[in-house]
Formats: sequence, C-alpha cells, structure tokens
Amino acid sequence: MCEYFVKADPIQYEQRTRSVRIRGMLTSIRLENMVWDVLAEMAEDEGCTTNALICKLHDEILQHRGEVPNFASFLRITSLRYLRRCLITMEKKHQPLTDSDNVSTNDLLPMSMTGTFDHSVARTQAKPLAAVKT
Repeated sequence: MCEYFVKADPIQYEQRTRSVRIRGMLTSIRLENMVWDVLAEMAEDEGCTTNALICKLHDEILQHRGEVPNFASFLRITSLRYLRRCLITMEKKHQPLTDSDNVSTNDLLPMSMTGTFDHSVARTQAKPLAAVKT
C-alpha cells in the first residue's frame, strides 16, 4: 500500500502560494499543487474561477461558523471532501456489484494510470456544490 503513496510525483505535494482578493483584501494562500488542482476542478464544475470559488467558500464558512481560524486547512479538507464525494458517487453508481461483474477496486477509483486524480471521471459523476447538502 505505501509504495503507491511514496511514488507520488513530488510536484503534487510541493506547495505554491497564490494571491487571492477576498472581500477587497489581498491575501496569500499556500497550498499543495494537488489541492490547487482539485480546487480548480471544483471551480470548473461550478462554472467559475478558482479565485471566485475560494471567495465563495470563505464567505459561506464565515456565515456558517462566524470565523475562519485556518482557511488553508479548510480548503485542504474541502478538496478531500470533494474527492470523497466523487468516490462515493461512483461507488453508488457501480453497486450492487457481484462476483460475476469482474470489477476490481481500482475500477471504482477516479485515478489515472499515473496515480493522479482523473477529473474527467469525477466531473461526470459529481453533483455541483450548490446541489449537495452536507
């Protein structure tokens, strides 16, 4: 199991800082490249830019919680929850599976052969954020 994870391309977990204007204030957010990629996919699904999605998430978490103590961590968890929702959606689509289906566990994962997330699969499976109540 660990071999799959340790062979990940280091560029995926390399951090990158981007400037985002939230409520008129310019702020810097430092996230791993893979998180930025997932946020970009989420934004595409929502029909907006990554910056617009980040602003929307910031406004909604402020409205819901009243504060955002660690916004970068919130964005990481948001991207993980998005990927998890994509996986659950795909699993539901493939259930019930029987032994005669000849489907391996890997067939249920939205991963490409290189071990990176296959956004084209997730895009066709996931509902827009606005349509999902969590």
